[in-house]
Amino acid sequence: MIHLYAIGLGSNQPHGRYGAPCAILNAVLAELKPVAASAIIETAPIGPSLRTFANAAALIESPLSPPDLLKDLKAIERRFGRRGGQRWGSRVLDLDILLWSGGRWSSTALYIPHRHLTERVFALDPLNQIAPEWRIPGHDTVRQHLARLTRPRPVHRSGRRSGP
Repeated sequence: MIHLYAIGLGSNQPHGRYGAPCAILNAVLAELKPVAASAIIETAPIGPSLRTFANAAALIESPLSPPDLLKDLKAIERRFGRRGGQRWGSRVLDLDILLWSGGRWSSTALYIPHRHLTERVFALDPLNQIAPEWRIPGHDTVRQHLARLTRPRPVHRSGRRSGP
């Protein structure tokens, strides 16, 4: 059986062979052979990293189960120089399974949909370019979540914005 997966890609460290983060993502996209890929966007880092991230999303077809695909993605990260380190720190490459056509998946090593997908514009924005109507299991569509996160918030008389 062939499954469709939405993969999130990120990089914010240069690579000796491929160069800048955008070039790294282009190299990985060529290797993944996606059926659809978003544009690469630049985003501010989360956490302690100070470097800007390059982010993208891709839709790939695979006969692999989610845990087997995760193993393959982790092997690609290692080949591109990914090393363990600080959470949310700088990294040459980060590949995450965001969604899959089978709906939900939960294990100690993997949770689909990605646990923080609905909170992250840097994941939803590229994904919206290629799969805006994909329904996030237990939630609304990618497009609806992105709209919620990016809509203007009213300004209170105090000058502070309301909402999260």
